[in-house]
Amino acid sequence: MASIRASAACRRCLTALRPSLPAVTPRTAGTLFSRSQSVLSNSNTESIPPIHGSKNATTIPREGRMGALEGSNRVLLREDNLFHPMDKSPIASIRERAARIKSVAYCPHGSHTEAGDHSHVKFTCPDCGVPTYCSEEHWADDYENHLLICETLKESNEDEHDLRSGRFFPEFDYPGQHMEEQPINFTNWDTYLYTRDFLAVNQDRQLRQLTKLMTYPATIASFLHDFSPYDLRHRLTQEGLRSVSALRYTLHPPAVGAGQDMKDIVITPPPVRLFILGARAESSLPRECWFQLTYMFPRSTFHLIFIGPESMKGREAEYPLPDRDPSNPYGAVVERVAHNMKISTFVEYYHTLHDSGAFQPHDPYFDCFVLFHPGLGHPGSAAEWEETLPRLLETKLPILCTGYTEEDMTRDVNWVSEKCKGEYDILLEPGENKFKSLRWDINDADPTDLSQGNWGVWAFRGKRYEATTNEPLAPAPSS
Repeated sequence: MASIRASAACRRCLTALRPSLPAVTPRTAGTLFSRSQSVLSNSNTESIPPIHGSKNATTIPREGRMGALEGSNRVLLREDNLFHPMDKSPIASIRERAARIKSVAYCPHGSHTEAGDHSHVKFTCPDCGVPTYCSEEHWADDYENHLLICETLKESNEDEHDLRSGRFFPEFDYPGQHMEEQPINFTNWDTYLYTRDFLAVNQDRQLRQLTKLMTYPATIASFLHDFSPYDLRHRLTQEGLRSVSALRYTLHPPAVGAGQDMKDIVITPPPVRLFILGARAESSLPRECWFQLTYMFPRSTFHLIFIGPESMKGREAEYPLPDRDPSNPYGAVVERVAHNMKISTFVEYYHTLHDSGAFQPHDPYFDCFVLFHPGLGHPGSAAEWEETLPRLLETKLPILCTGYTEEDMTRDVNWVSEKCKGEYDILLEPGENKFKSLRWDINDADPTDLSQGNWGVWAFRGKRYEATTNEPLAPAPSS
């Protein structure tokens, strides 16, 4: 029988068929949209990431469902009125960011390098609206170089204003459950959004805002799913096939025909545990966003474990950290999203938890590590990762890593190769992520440094040694 696309049914019928999350009401919608806006507003703002590869993000206050508020008046910006110089923006948080850029960023003009001095940026480019040079003279003299990124800076500036424009955000209306007979196509963002029945995204800006959030669950799913775009012909190695085959066996269990009677009860397997280390902005994603994993793997249950000293940054008011006691020695914050997903957050380093045996035993059929922009080889965080990396390799579990740029990813790969040469196997060859964020982020400490969330992806694992038993030689026949 031909499958019926969910878009052909009315939304009332679809809501009745979704047994997972509660329906979005006017009361809950504000939380979903404001949290989406809060995460989207996070951006690359420092040159050196804090320990465990901080997202270098600043969190703006929670905003309403329809956009940003300035005092008691709602700020409304039309599509044709999104461009404003950041230091003269009608949005207070953007003006504050412009001031922060001017206080930490240095002018990129070559004369400063030759003279050995450093001057903070003061002049805002009239074309892109971003503070970039110390003076108009230096901006004009270096305009050819600035022109290479000016249009992208302007796009990022307008995206920031769009986020606070006051418009309604239909791209944040995530789809629910769909029929298993309708496969998900992981070829690219377009095929994924279409086969998952997302609302039609007709504007590039809306697509950029959507992918900024969805890049996190989509990157994980594109590596673990049966229909993954990564196979032996496309960057997946033989060792990688072994690891993902074990996880896919769990994530795609056969239909068991369980029923409601006692004789039809089937034992439910343990949840798949995704350890997201060095968690920052991804731990603040709307839970509806992470819950998309359960729709992509409808027969599995998940336990997301966010670990890192910044994993609760900006959420203290929403979830006050519990006291550490014998029943909760590490002060874990536990959220039961639905019957098939639980989220635990530990404001702690992984190596501390690992040494305590908190997550033992590890199972390659149920566990996977994920490191979003970890900064493994970055001078500002490499020292801390040195304690964690040997423990990750010890588990023999797959470790999925991403990078902001090709340079960032290559630096991490080289660092792992230098520190653990001969002790690890590459599972997924480093390369561009098919589900990277399409939105550009500006580094506040260097506005000429542009990046995209999860631009690159690769995976590795501690080397597994297989022992073989040699049969004793038969005694030679006597002559």
